[in-house]
Amino acid sequence: MTRVRNPQLNKNGELIHLLSLERLPSEIVTHILDTATNFVSVNDREVKKVPLLRGKSVFNLFFENSTRTRTTFDIAAKRLSADVFTLDIGRSSTSKGETLLDTVDNLSAMAADLFVVRHSQSGAPYLIAQHVAPHVHVVNAGDGWHSHPTQGLLDMYTIRHYKKDFSNLVVAIVGDVLHSRVARSDIHALKVLGCPEVRVVGPRTLAPAGFESMGTRVFDNLQEGIKGADVVIMLRLQNERMSGALLPSREEYFKTFGLTPEKLRWAKPDAIVMHPGPINRGVEIDSAVADGPQAVILSQVSFGIAVRMAVMAIVAGNSA
Repeated sequence: MTRVRNPQLNKNGELIHLLSLERLPSEIVTHILDTATNFVSVNDREVKKVPLLRGKSVFNLFFENSTRTRTTFDIAAKRLSADVFTLDIGRSSTSKGETLLDTVDNLSAMAADLFVVRHSQSGAPYLIAQHVAPHVHVVNAGDGWHSHPTQGLLDMYTIRHYKKDFSNLVVAIVGDVLHSRVARSDIHALKVLGCPEVRVVGPRTLAPAGFESMGTRVFDNLQEGIKGADVVIMLRLQNERMSGALLPSREEYFKTFGLTPEKLRWAKPDAIVMHPGPINRGVEIDSAVADGPQAVILSQVSFGIAVRMAVMAIVAGNSA
């Protein structure tokens, strides 16, 4: 049987696009995290730049609204000394009927070297990666419900920073798992890095049993789900992706699955609390937890710059 080549890797097994954490070898994931460590210190320098992408053109194509991801990619590319162009999608030709690939072709003609793509349709970054010239690279900044690989990587970096080793961890992912590309990326990365127990926790309408096929344990009770956990990753309720009434109310959701200081005591005393943002205070997490000593949410944002620097530096350094 012929093995299908991973479209993210070149013939030498090097990363040329980052489209998903699924099927990525552990050594590549670890290499990205290790490379990010070298970039963390750049944030503390008086001159926050390194010349690795000098002369390269990075185009940010965000077909969905974003603040944190778009801003951190923008900062990361500029700190690598790239020329950065962020397309105003609302005023671009796509709003006039131009196809996605026609937009990419036109920008490629402007000597683009790397596209950072966020799109509401799952698979859009894959389509672009298959279409561009061999010297052009694509990084997925979130596609539909499918994947958000750089968020998954920065989550792994954060966990490794605080917990050092994945081999004995219990990680609970809580909330709207059904609609979460972050949850899928986190699960893939945790399994690749050897985490022995990954739990999915939420109401049955938002954490269906199908996630067990990804190697997780599924809970519909918060106490059981986070009991003894080393890491608790809270997810935002993605109302914009929901069709129909999947929850009785936001108030009822917070009462049952919202993380409060009292409920956090069910996890280990030194458990860290994470959240990909934006936070809905009083819905999935209490302010006392979000601003408390166990929360590492702002560290995630800070580490995200270094991780995205690492990803862009690695993919742009490898050719097809």
